[in-house]
Order: sequence, then C-alpha cells, then structure tokens
Amino acid sequence: MDKLKMHSPDLIEANIAKLAELFPNCVTEARDAKGELKQAIDFDLLRQELASNIVEGPQERYQLNWPGKREALLTANAPIAKTLRPCREESVDFDSTRNLFIEGDNLEVLKLLQESYLGQVKLIYIDPPYNTGRDFIYDDDFAEDSESYKLRSNQEDATGNRLVANTEANGRFHSDWLSMMYSRLKLARNLLEDDGAIFISIDENEVKNARSLCDEVFGESNFIAEIIWEKMYTTKNDASLMSSSHEYLVCYAKSITSSGIGLLPRTAEMNARYSNPDRDPRGPWKPIPMYADGERKNGRFVIASPTGKKHEPQPNSHWRYAEKDVLSLIADNRISFGRDGDSQPNLKRFLSEVREGVKAKTLWSHKDVGSNDTASREVRELFDLPRSPMSFPKPTTLIRRVLQLAADQKDVIVLDFFAGSGTTAHAVMPLNAEDGGHRRYIAVQLPEYCGDDSDAVAAGYQTIAEICKERIRRAGVKIKGESAITAPGLDIGFRVLKIDTSNMNEVYYTPDAVTQDALPGLVDNIRADRSAEDLLFQVLLDWGVDLALPISRQTIAGKTVFFVDGNALAACFDTGIDEDFVKQLAAHKPLRVVFRDAGFVSDSVKINVEQVFKLLSPATEIKTL
Repeated sequence: MDKLKMHSPDLIEANIAKLAELFPNCVTEARDAKGELKQAIDFDLLRQELASNIVEGPQERYQLNWPGKREALLTANAPIAKTLRPCREESVDFDSTRNLFIEGDNLEVLKLLQESYLGQVKLIYIDPPYNTGRDFIYDDDFAEDSESYKLRSNQEDATGNRLVANTEANGRFHSDWLSMMYSRLKLARNLLEDDGAIFISIDENEVKNARSLCDEVFGESNFIAEIIWEKMYTTKNDASLMSSSHEYLVCYAKSITSSGIGLLPRTAEMNARYSNPDRDPRGPWKPIPMYADGERKNGRFVIASPTGKKHEPQPNSHWRYAEKDVLSLIADNRISFGRDGDSQPNLKRFLSEVREGVKAKTLWSHKDVGSNDTASREVRELFDLPRSPMSFPKPTTLIRRVLQLAADQKDVIVLDFFAGSGTTAHAVMPLNAEDGGHRRYIAVQLPEYCGDDSDAVAAGYQTIAEICKERIRRAGVKIKGESAITAPGLDIGFRVLKIDTSNMNEVYYTPDAVTQDALPGLVDNIRADRSAEDLLFQVLLDWGVDLALPISRQTIAGKTVFFVDGNALAACFDTGIDEDFVKQLAAHKPLRVVFRDAGFVSDSVKINVEQVFKLLSPATEIKTL
C-alpha cells in the first residue's frame, strides 16, 4: 500500500504535467542537484510551439516586472511540509460547523488548501496591507530552491515568513509589496470556481500596482470593475493638500465568460417609482419615453392617440419601435397617452416584468454600504469597549454588498485570507439568517501581535487572530439571538485550525539521511506530541478532503476509528492493528482508509490488509502514514 506524501502539492510538477498533456514533445529529462533524473520542460521547443515570432532577450515587450518577481513565483510553487492542527477549545460547535478559522501565515495556508479546495471557492475578499509606509507586510524567504524550502519549512525553528515594516525609505518599497501579493494571488486563483471572483480592498498607494498585478495573475480580459467606496463623509482639514474620502475595490473574475456576478436587490425607493393610475390588471408601471435621439430609417411616423391627436418625433429624433410593433403595443394597452388620452405616448414598463435586481454601480456611497465610522462603531459596540480594538476595520454592510454580488447563491464558500477583525465572517452570518443561505467562510489570519500601546492589548487581546475569533463568537451569539425564530439552524460556529510543523518526524521526508546508529530512536515516524486528531487533519489535507466535513468517532474491536462524512474516509491511528479489526473495519466499506505505518501487530498483518479489503470492500483505497 502507498504512503501519503504529507506535504503541500508541488505546483511545479503539476504545471509540468499540464504542459506535458498539451505539448508532449516538449517534455524531457534532466538531472537535478543530486544527480537524479527528473521530468523537465525543453523551453526552446516550447517557445517554438507557442509562437512563430519569439520575443526574448533584450527585446522590448509589454510586461510587469520588479526586483524579486522571479523569486516570488518560485516560492508560490514550492511545497511545504506543514500541517493544520485542530484546536477544539477555541472553536465553536466544532463537530457540526462548516466554517473554518485558520490561524497562521496565509501563504502557507494557501499552499495547504490547494488540494482540498481546488476550484471550490466562489468568492475571495481580501483587505491586504495598503503599503502606506507604516503597514507591516510579509517578508518571505525566497533565497533557496523548492527542496530546501520544503525541508526548512518542516523545522520548528524555521525563520520563514515574518512581518516587517515596509517604510518608504526602503529601496524596494513597491517591489516588496508586489512580491508579497504575487505569490498569494497566484495560489488564490487556483481555489476559485470557474464562475468565481476576487474583490481586493486597496487605497491609492497601490491601486495601480494591484490592477497591474491582477491583470497578470487573472488576465486583463477578466477585469470586472474598479469600485470607489466612500469611506469617509467628513472633511479632514488637517490633511496636507486634499482630504481623502475614498478607497477602492478591485474586482476580477476567474473567467469573465462564466462570471457569476449578480444583481443587487431592488429597494423600496426604486419600487415606489411605479404606480397604477389606470388600474391596469398587470399591476404598477412607470412611463418610458418612446423616442430616441438621432434619425433612423422608418423611425418617423405618426402615432394617433385615443382622442385622435397625432404625435410625431421631435426633429433629429425617432421612435424606438417599428410602426407595426407600436400598433401591437397599443392594442395590448402597453402605451400610455396620459390621463386625458392625448399626451405624448410612453411605453408602460410593468414592475412585475422588471428583473429581480439592478446592476451595481462602481460608486458606493457611505449611505448605502457604511463608512470607517460605521465599522469602528460596529466593532466597539460588539466588544462593549469605549474604543475599537482594531484600527480601520471594514463595515459589514460593505462586505454584505460584495456577498450579494458575487456569492448570491446560498451554498458557496467565501475565503478571506487577510481576515483582520473578521468582518467577512461576520457579514456572512446575517445574510444567511436573512435569506436562509448556507454560505461557508474560511478566514485566515496570522497571530500578529497587536503592539504594547494598542487598544487591543489594553482590552486583553494580544493578537489580531484573538480579536478576530472573539468578534466572530460575539457576532454569532448576537445574530443567533436576533434570528432564533426565522433561522433556527443558522451556523454560527467555526473550527479553529492552526498551522504547525508536520506531524511527521524528519525521517518521513528524508529517510536516506538516517544513519545506522540513529535507527533505534526512529521506529515511529510521528512526532511524540501529536494527537490522533492532529494526524487526521493532515490526512484530510493530503487526500484533498474538505476540512469542514462532519467527523464522528467509533470504537471497533477496542480501537478508535474516525469516520469523515459518513464513509468517505475512515482512519485509525492506534497500534496493535490485527486482522480481526481490519475485517470489522472493512465491513463498513469506507471509500478510503488510512492506518499508522507502525500500527500493525506484525508485517504479515500489514501485507494482508490489502487482501482483506479486496475481498470485503474492493472499492476502498488504502494508504498509510
């Protein structure tokens, strides 16, 4: 039986496999640093396949480039040997919730989610550092190849991703920000559904670079809009030159041809524009002018009203409809001539025939989606504090609009890998309560220290991740209480998972490096401080299984067995596995089963496992760790 690989996917190998399908003649072999043969791409042949005229070397071309771009791409593709460990004590409704809160470096988290959520996310919303000269950004370690990066990422003393202040005095001010975002957006795109979209909050410091970066990662043709959000409605007279009152939301589709961007709900104000003065049985309507500017062939003719008055278009204008169509509309009582029957003709647009929503504009007023003040007050009241523990949170009303546009389906996944104060997770819950949806969220936040002089520390919260989790807990309780009758089954819980070193000892990844005298201490390849549930979640990651599926425990022949989503996966990490137990487990006919490599009572039992399942449950896939 095969072993699980227990590290994130190597995207370089995946990309080579994709190219091999399209251009098999471009696949070759080359020796790596260890002298071993590996599959590789012949780039000279690939260039010949892709273009009759090749642009290379010093030739000018249109492109986005900066110092560190190549290294950022390498680090996006490099696998890591890390895992996500469950934390029940910080979770809410751990066993039943479908939501996830992941604490850790978002680059590493995005790598780990590549198989479990590939093409599964409907909407990504992020509010990354704006690069104002005071923001902290991730200082990723690019100075190594993928093998070295994978090995280093398995060490407890890893010095990998760190937060550093990106001041304007830094010679790589924009470059460092671009490198940080590039690797993360490359990975994030893989997670989007074909009709999914990403919304990025940003200000004027990097909006130009954000657009250019997304043009490269998502494709310029997949640009949806650059929205202006009125974040502030008062004037700051202490501003240096002008008082900034807006920020941006940059929006891209995974594929513009299948984009799932929807409509905004109609408001009562919009519907009030419709009335029914003639008591038409089709209900309220509003008048629409029948003429348009400019001359058009056959667009000028006489329309007679019920009183006999004749109407013609004004000079340099024409009727919108052909004469035969106008006669049909009059016969169907779809043209109004006013109360007296002799006014200028207008088409009757019935409210019942209007689309259920309206197209969103690219200018979002604070009156419609809230402001910075709205957001701060929202958090402050939720925590019952005189000041918000988070600086510059986003209002839930802003994220609600994003959800209405890009996650209007009621059973989709929403991802926020710069979760901050938890606005996205907060906004998902009341929308689900209102429309009966089952939208799920995955919130990712680094346990970044708030700072000794911060209001958060003064309130008893040490990290931004702590604030985020507490906000989601408090918001869930509040929303549940307000919708107990209308939405009794509302999911206000979340599973907390924390990124950590792999559950496997170094010998699992580098067995060739073990010396003879070290073998007695390496009988077990699993770290001593890891629980069975820790192992289960790394198995879920490795096998590409949804991390929010329901998990149950059963005792079979004295052994603890985890069943994930019924029979989707069965896992037993106990020792002393014998054939009697294997037969009882096989009777459950799980789709997949995993055992601890050192868990069998003997080598003969380990060998016979496949035969037992082949006889009792032939469809079961078996692996060990």
